[in-house]
Amino acid sequence: MIVDKQIGKLDGLRVLVVEDVAVLAWQVRDVLLAAGADVAGPVPDVARALSLLAEGQVDVAVLDKNLDGDPADPIADVLAANDVPFVFLTGYGSCDTEGPYGGRPHLGKPLRPTVLVQAVADLTAGRVRASAGV
Repeated sequence: MIVDKQIGKLDGLRVLVVEDVAVLAWQVRDVLLAAGADVAGPVPDVARALSLLAEGQVDVAVLDKNLDGDPADPIADVLAANDVPFVFLTGYGSCDTEGPYGGRPHLGKPLRPTVLVQAVADLTAGRVRASAGV
């Protein structure tokens, strides 16, 4: 799943996972847990993601760009407004990097676990973690 050098790479990070395909959602969760993250979710839709965000802080988020036909933009809006970094998962290729969040990192499906862990680590490098009580 992940390589040994990535075990513990995300220790102490609280990561929101939003993915509507259950198999992929649990794969993302398992990869992040193996790397040491505390995972919020996974949740399959905008409403549940916004509810989780209202309940507590997250350090970073992994968002499916298309949630059963609904764009993840409302979640991205809240994350951006709160200076929380995020990465999109997408199965639509480079054409999916347009729009208000086109400049944000996009990872392709199928998921490559080592790429996911590195992307989350890169997004949070040097940031104070939510679990630190800040």
